[in-house]
Amino acid sequence: MTAATATGSVWTFDAIGTEWGIETPHPLSSATRAAVSAVVDRFDRQWSRFRTDSLVSALAEGRATSVEAPEDADAMLALYDEVDAATGGAVNPLVGDALARLGYDARFTLAPWGDPEPAPHWRDVVAWGSGILSLSRPATIDVGALGKGRLVDRVLQTLLPRVDGDVIVDGSGDIAVRGAPVRIGLEHPYDPTRAIGVVEVRDAALCASAITRRTWGTGLHHVLDARTGMPVRAYAATWAIADTAMRADALATALFFDGGPELAAAWGAPWVRMRTDGAVEWSPGFEGEIF
Repeated sequence: MTAATATGSVWTFDAIGTEWGIETPHPLSSATRAAVSAVVDRFDRQWSRFRTDSLVSALAEGRATSVEAPEDADAMLALYDEVDAATGGAVNPLVGDALARLGYDARFTLAPWGDPEPAPHWRDVVAWGSGILSLSRPATIDVGALGKGRLVDRVLQTLLPRVDGDVIVDGSGDIAVRGAPVRIGLEHPYDPTRAIGVVEVRDAALCASAITRRTWGTGLHHVLDARTGMPVRAYAATWAIADTAMRADALATALFFDGGPELAAAWGAPWVRMRTDGAVEWSPGFEGEIF
């Protein structure tokens, strides 16, 4: 996605394996940048399955059966409950081992080492409460369905008390806007030089997902159906607008499956999605323009 904004100061940096940008009316102070970096680093050290020193890696490898629950655990896992129920189990935070079997592992081997397998029923394995996150057996938690959106929200929360004026946080396609409205182009999944439409976002978040973002091998990509362990085939890209980036990110994942539109309607969230044959669908409440 691309955002058309007024001229301001943009701080770009790499975080959780992708490029981020924060736009503000004036350059951020060194103290504010340090505060943002601390939030990002803590989230990464807790939730990254690509780091051997993370909490989820310790659980996955059986080095721990329980850990102190990160501050984001309740918000993210409770939302997974909703999305899991809405999609009939297609979205599941234990999809990490299924991704690894297809080659999207901690070493980025990008070579499958086993046949696709469904993810386990996560509520039989994952428990949290009283400040503890635990697994009944080793398994790989992957919060990719909504985790980047959650981090966008956390970064925005860190910035708002420290910045006078408009703020845009762009986590490589997961965008949160506060202040003046921003026109955002919906990037064509098969041609990043084109947009399939445009929408104005104000005091909300717009998140996108596409099967062309992380691809390897023959027909493999990062959006899996947890019930089968196989990459999805019907839809190529999704976009969703919600009050928080975490919700928009979750919907952008849910929209690859049956039940996604119904969940979006329940949340009052507009959306767009493109099928792999090029057909475009959008919700009745979407107020943007589709080309």
